[in-house]
Amino acid sequence: MTNQSIHFNLSERKILLRILDIFSILLVLYFVGNTFDFDYFTIKKENWTWILILVLYIWIFGTIFELYDLQKSSKIDKIFTSIVFTVSITVLFYFLTPFFTPVLPDNRLQILYFYFAIFIALFLWRLAYITFIISPRFYKKVLIIGETSNIETIVEAFNNSDPNYKIKGFINCELNSMESVKFNAIPEYKPSQIRQVIKDENISEIVVASYNSESITSEIYYSLISLLEEGFPIKEYTQVYEELAQRIPVQFVGKDFYKYFPFSRSNQNKLYLFFHRFFDIFVSIVGVFVGIFFLPLILLGNIIANRGPLIYSQERIGKNGKVFKILKYRTMIKNAEKSGAVWAKKGDKRITSFGKFLRYSRIDEMPQFINVLKGEMSLIGPRPERPYFVKELSQMLPFYETRHIVKPGLTGWAQVKTRYGSSVDDSLLKLQYDLYYIKRKSFFLDLNILVKTISTMIYFRGQ
Repeated sequence: MTNQSIHFNLSERKILLRILDIFSILLVLYFVGNTFDFDYFTIKKENWTWILILVLYIWIFGTIFELYDLQKSSKIDKIFTSIVFTVSITVLFYFLTPFFTPVLPDNRLQILYFYFAIFIALFLWRLAYITFIISPRFYKKVLIIGETSNIETIVEAFNNSDPNYKIKGFINCELNSMESVKFNAIPEYKPSQIRQVIKDENISEIVVASYNSESITSEIYYSLISLLEEGFPIKEYTQVYEELAQRIPVQFVGKDFYKYFPFSRSNQNKLYLFFHRFFDIFVSIVGVFVGIFFLPLILLGNIIANRGPLIYSQERIGKNGKVFKILKYRTMIKNAEKSGAVWAKKGDKRITSFGKFLRYSRIDEMPQFINVLKGEMSLIGPRPERPYFVKELSQMLPFYETRHIVKPGLTGWAQVKTRYGSSVDDSLLKLQYDLYYIKRKSFFLDLNILVKTISTMIYFRGQ
C-alpha cells in the first residue's frame, strides 16, 4: 500500500521558500527592467555579482527577520511585517555597498522601482504559498499509534512545530487499556481499523509513539509489518519529534538514550574545533571593543536606574563539570538572593528597569566575551548553569549533565528557540534543544544560531 498524496516536508518547504523568493524577485526585476525606464539593475552575464549580492542579502536579512519561519509564513499578517523589514534593510545595504553593486542611479525614481519590485515579488509569491502550499491539500496526515498517557504531549509538540503536520487519528496500542482519548477532538480507532483509516483519511504516515515496545499488541504489530512490506512510511516518534521540533525528547527515550550516541563528530573534529576556537577569539575581541564603545551609556544607565555595582560574577558549571566565574552586567537589585538561590521568572520584581532592557537586548551578557577569551566558554553552546541548580535539575531531568560534554556558550540553540528558563519544565525544554545542538553541532548550525541571535536581540526576546 503506497499513499499518493502530495506533501512537503519541513526542509523541502524551507528550500522552496528560499529558492522561489529569489526566482520571483529576479523575474519581477527582469520584467520591470524591460517594461519601464529602469536600468539600475540589469540581469546580464557580466553582472552576476549584483545578483549574487542581492541573493545573499535577501537570505541573510530574511533569516534575521524570520521570513523563513514556517509558523509565520503560514499567516499573511505575520509574514507581511517580515517582508517589509527584509526588503527595506536589503535595499538599504544594497545601496551602501556600491563596490559590489550598481552605482546609484541619477534618476532617484529608479530606487522606488527597485524597492517595490522586490516587495511586490515577495508579497505575491508568499500569498501564493499561503493559498496553495499551506492549503489542506498539501497537509501531511498522520495516524498515531501509542499509549493514551502521552498523546497530549505529542499533539502539542507537532502542532507547535509544523502547521502542515496534522494528526488525524489515534490507535491505543495497549492491550488492556480501557482509557479513551479526549483531546482536541482527535478520533480514536480500533487496531482492526488501521487500513480503513489510512484509506478514508488519506493518511501519509504512521508514527509509533510507545514508551514500551512490549505493550504493542500482536494485531497491531503484524498490521505494521504488513504495511511496511508494502512500502508505507512508518516512523518512530522520537525521530519525528527531533526532525519537526529540532530538539531531542529526552523524557521519552528512557534507557534507550544510547541510540543518540555518538554525538556530532564535530565535537572531536580537530579542524572544526580549531576554526571554532579561532572564531570565538576573533568575535570576542570585536565584542570587547564594541562593549568598550557602549560602556559610557551602560554606566550612565546603571548609575541612574540600578544604583549599584555594574558587573557581578557568579559560579557556573563549565565543560566536564569544571566550575568557573561568569561575568555579567548586573540586572537585579543588590542582595537579590539574601534567602538563597531562586529562579528568575517573568515579571521578577528583583530585576531593575534598566536591567530589563539589558536582559531583553542581551547586552547583559557582553562581559562574557572575556570568559570566551579565557577559554572558559565558547561563543555558541549550552548556557552555563549555577552549581545549585545543576545539582537540583540533574536529579529531576534525565541526562541533564550531558550538557557539560561541550563548552558552555554565550548564545546557543536553546537561547534562540526559547526564552529565559524559570522552572523545571523550562529547563527540560532547554535541555532538549541543548542536546539537539550537541548531537548536530556543525558550521552551518553555528551560523544559523548566530543569525537567529541577531533576531532575538532585534525582537527583544531576551526575557
